[in-house]
This record gives sequence, structure tokens and C-alpha cells, in this order.
Amino acid sequence: MKIALAAAAAVIALPMILGGIGQAVVKAFFGASSTQPSTEALADIPPDYLALYRAAAPACPGLGWSILAAIGKIESNHGRSTLPGVADGTENFAGARGPMQFLQLTFDAVVKRHPLPPGGNNPPSPWNKHDAIYAAAHYLCDSGAQKDLRKAIFAYNHADWYVNDVLEQARKYSDALVGTGDCNDVQAPNRAATIAIKFACEQLGEPYVWGGNGETGWDCSGLTTAAYAAAGIRIPRHTQAQYDAGPLVPPGQPLMPADLVLYGTPDKVHHVGLYIGAGKMVHAPTFGQPVQISVYRWDGDDYLAASRPTNATDAGL
Repeated sequence: MKIALAAAAAVIALPMILGGIGQAVVKAFFGASSTQPSTEALADIPPDYLALYRAAAPACPGLGWSILAAIGKIESNHGRSTLPGVADGTENFAGARGPMQFLQLTFDAVVKRHPLPPGGNNPPSPWNKHDAIYAAAHYLCDSGAQKDLRKAIFAYNHADWYVNDVLEQARKYSDALVGTGDCNDVQAPNRAATIAIKFACEQLGEPYVWGGNGETGWDCSGLTTAAYAAAGIRIPRHTQAQYDAGPLVPPGQPLMPADLVLYGTPDKVHHVGLYIGAGKMVHAPTFGQPVQISVYRWDGDDYLAASRPTNATDAGL
């Protein structure tokens, strides 16, 4: 075995896929380097690790970043495992080291064939997450991932259950929940998000009223505040405060249903809507325009950012 697997107790074991995972499914992970992270990926993978998985995958052209992320999850829970062999300077009973669980000889052979980009240790180290993740991408390619992904993952750890678990975890990380954009078919990551979206959708056609909290109509931030409140989640009442409260969705990450989409400049935010998926939002636009569904980006707009409020995250949103 060229690369040793960290002890299985490091992570929650994933169920076996009955009959294994077919080649059609396996092929879906190739050519998928640009697949957006799913809700589960964003919640589970530390941002620095997620960025590295996505940056390193192109080292093996066509390799999906979610395969690297799934291996990182199973091997070390993205470097969070406290078992021997993960922390800097330690190794496990088999001699495996670092977040991707390389044997030193294997790691040295990989980096000799494939010089790693700047950003890691000098010389490269299997305990360094940057070096280990890039080396894992090269190792999968050297093991024939572009022709037979299952065989390449098997080379990483010689067990069919391991291959199936990696592919199943990769699927979970890459099945992005983007929502439908349809109030009659709400899809959201959880019950709280669903309630918030359904509340906002029930206000369609209600008039715009400056400062409106629903008695006779809504303004933009009144609508989003009430939608979150319906789900048992308190957010600031005013648009600027909703932006300031954050946290903001990092640029390049996909929006999730029930995110707040905000417009203006950082010191003068003037509009907010509730994202419902498929590039659409429910919002109370302005005087003379009732609550409606719109594309969240339109020609000439001044879209600023999206927010995923902290207390919403704490509540399961």
C-alpha cells in the first residue's frame, strides 16, 4: 500500500453503496473541476482547505476537486483529526503523515516528479496542507485517474469500501443545492430556510410601503426581517445593518436559498432581497412596485454581496 489510510475512527464511516458505484457515476467526477460546492461542503470543509482542493484539482486535468476533498475528509477530516499522523511531525502506525496521509517515500517521489507551486513549505512537507493536497492530485493522475478513477482511488488505499466511500462523499460535496426560483416548488437546505422563503412568497403582490412591516405593505428590509422572523430567526431591521451584521458569502461561492442579496456600496446599502434559487429573489422593489420575484442581477444593477447571517447559521439555516 503506497499511501496509508488514517484510522477509520477519525471520521464517521459512510455507508457502502450497494453494488459499488458504476462507471457512469464515476465519470461524472471528471470534467467537474468547476462544480460548485454543495451546502454540505460549505458547512463541513474549512475555507482554506476548500480553496486548496479547488486550486489543486487542475493539476490533474479534469479531476473534480470534490474527489480531493473526499479523500481529505476520510483521511484526516480536513486536518482536524487528533489521531497520530495528522499533526505536524507525527506519523501513524503505518508511517502515514499529514492531512492526506502520505508515506514519506511516496510523497518524496511525487514531488520529485511534479514540482509543487509556491505556497507551501520549502522543502515540501506531507504535513503541510498545501503541499499534501497538490501532491495528492498529482498522485491520482500518476495512478491513472484520467482513464480509470476507481483504479486511481484504489491505488490511494487498497480497499473497495474506501473507493466507494470516497465517491459517495465526493457526490455529497458536489451536489449543490441551488434552489428552484419557484415559489410553488421551494427547495431549501433546511426547514428554517424553507419557512423564510415561503413567508416571502406569500407576500407576492403586496404593496411597497416605505418603512412597511406588513400592516399595509412592505419595504425591502421589512420583508426580509419578517421572513427570517417567521422561521424563528432575528436579524437587524434595516438594510445597512443586515449587510454589516454579515457574515458575507465569500466571492465565488454559490448562493444558497434564503441568503440575503444586497445592493449599493459597503457604506451605503440601499436594497435587499431574499434569494430563492435559480438566480432569482423575492423582494419589495420601490414605490409603485409590489412585492415580486426578480432576477437578482439585472442590467445596470449595483449588486454588492450576499449575506448568510450568523444567527441563521446557528439556527440551522
